[in-house]
Amino acid sequence: MAVKEVHVLVDSARKTEIIDTAGTMFASRGVRTSLQEIAEAAGILPGSLYHHFDSKEAIIIELIERYQRDLDDVAERARSELREVDDRRSRERIVALGTAIASCAIRHRAALMLTFYEPPAGASDEFVRLAQRTPTGVEQAMLETVRAAHASGDLRVGIDVRLLANRLCQSMLHVGIGVSHQTPGGEHVPEVRCALLLDGVAVRAPADSTLQRSHAMRAADIEIDSWAERDGDAGDDHGTLVHAARSEFARRGYGATTVRDVAAAASLSIGAVYRLIRSKNELLESIMRGYSTTVTKGWDAVLTSDASTLEKLDALMWLNINVLDRFSEEYKIHAALLPQLPLTTPDLGMSFSAQLRKLRTVLAAGLRSGELQFPKGPADMRARSVFALSWTPENIVRDQGARGALKLARDTVLRGAAAQRGTT
Repeated sequence: MAVKEVHVLVDSARKTEIIDTAGTMFASRGVRTSLQEIAEAAGILPGSLYHHFDSKEAIIIELIERYQRDLDDVAERARSELREVDDRRSRERIVALGTAIASCAIRHRAALMLTFYEPPAGASDEFVRLAQRTPTGVEQAMLETVRAAHASGDLRVGIDVRLLANRLCQSMLHVGIGVSHQTPGGEHVPEVRCALLLDGVAVRAPADSTLQRSHAMRAADIEIDSWAERDGDAGDDHGTLVHAARSEFARRGYGATTVRDVAAAASLSIGAVYRLIRSKNELLESIMRGYSTTVTKGWDAVLTSDASTLEKLDALMWLNINVLDRFSEEYKIHAALLPQLPLTTPDLGMSFSAQLRKLRTVLAAGLRSGELQFPKGPADMRARSVFALSWTPENIVRDQGARGALKLARDTVLRGAAAQRGTT
């Protein structure tokens, strides 16, 4: 092999190593990671890094392009397999495609998180274009796969195939954002989530009219009605600052947002901001403390109500839909920060852990009573999967409205979309 070819191979390997290292660091620490830190983690001098990438944005663009290429490859393989004749049932095709999407999301977690937010101010046109690109290829592949399942009679009559495909895609991509795949048995999370959406958790699901009259639903509605508008968001400098910070953290990401960004959005000077708060982390706490308390109080009201396990799960999904509708910015901040725990803000992690423990207790009671059935797997993994699926994707809540989102949740998580699961 010629010396020049050897150098090309070495340069290519080093470039890949830098990208992989940056991806790991961005996934765990966010975009605040510096080029100096990436170079140190890769075991090279900063000058060597600049030989391959002239800026941090160049690395980010490479990460996103890799992710989108792999996602497009997943879509193309799924379409090719649909044109082939094999022995797999359409259900198996759905699970296989869902697992491939989730694996891609996990593998490219940093890029997925980077496209979760708006590009930073001053980003290049190429960065903006890539970040705003929706995964239409894989969404279309899932829709075609679900339609094939519906045409073969493997899905229940009346299922909205477009919404089901959307739900499956979003749920699989969200595997990469969360932390469940890192827990024992986590490699089975995509398959378990697909199975829950297709089969549901109910052995015999109550009718909608019964669910609507449950004590759990009444408890959820009381909590939802208690969510008054924030009086402190405007009218004084602190309220204005909190409002601006919440919007900026949700739009840009906590790590990428500076105090200067928040000050500009609030039309306050840096000095005025630091007279109101001591640090950016304190600002985050002031935003998320109320959100965490609100969600925890709502969950407690539902899960301690005098209702069956299925009624509690139904009411919990309704509560979560309304949380997303009412507190979408806080939810987005929390969802993005969760993989980076432990934080200096303990309440963000503690509320999740406490809610998961309570849900696990309720699910165990449902299994003992014969109300529920689940795919095989560790109890913790099943609980985490139900926890994740109790939150309807935000785009569906936004597009379908709260009632439409609840209908889809009942048709999937409770009753299951597969034809073999009947309803009462």
